[in-house]
Amino acid sequence: MSMRDPLAIGMIILLAFPALAQGPKLGQPIAPADAAAWDISIAPDGSGLPPGRGTAKEGEAVFAAKCQACHGDRAAGGPNDALVGGVGSLAPGKAPVKTVGSYWPYATTLFDYVRRAMPFQEAKSLTSAEIYAVSAYILNLNDIIGPDDVLDAQSLPKVRMPNRDGFNPFPRNPK
Repeated sequence: MSMRDPLAIGMIILLAFPALAQGPKLGQPIAPADAAAWDISIAPDGSGLPPGRGTAKEGEAVFAAKCQACHGDRAAGGPNDALVGGVGSLAPGKAPVKTVGSYWPYATTLFDYVRRAMPFQEAKSLTSAEIYAVSAYILNLNDIIGPDDVLDAQSLPKVRMPNRDGFNPFPRNPK
């Protein structure tokens, strides 16, 4: 047996430290209820959306108070990200402008992203109603829904995004 043999080295380690043979014992088991609080994923079909509702008119005030500093007036951009515009810019030979209205394939992704990451300095601080309202406002600015359309767990997944068919299906999961 040579000390360069990985199997021999592994056996020596297991003999010297028998607890390693049982695997690492990190942390403690988590209760399903505790894990559920972290499971905030929203699927494209809307599964996982919470109760609540909002309109673009309601979202305008939330956007002005919590989003405008980074996304600019009417979400047109600067100092960070534009959320509107870019329609038609994904064509070959053009400089792509990837916004919610020009690039994102599902409206549920907007809700999911805002819920997880916005506002930047206070992520996860918005209520579900505020997120529905801000999502409605951004979708309205992109001419995807009307100013009085109500977004909720039933209507949001039905919103047809302009670039819904602009992605190639993943080859192992053709649809």
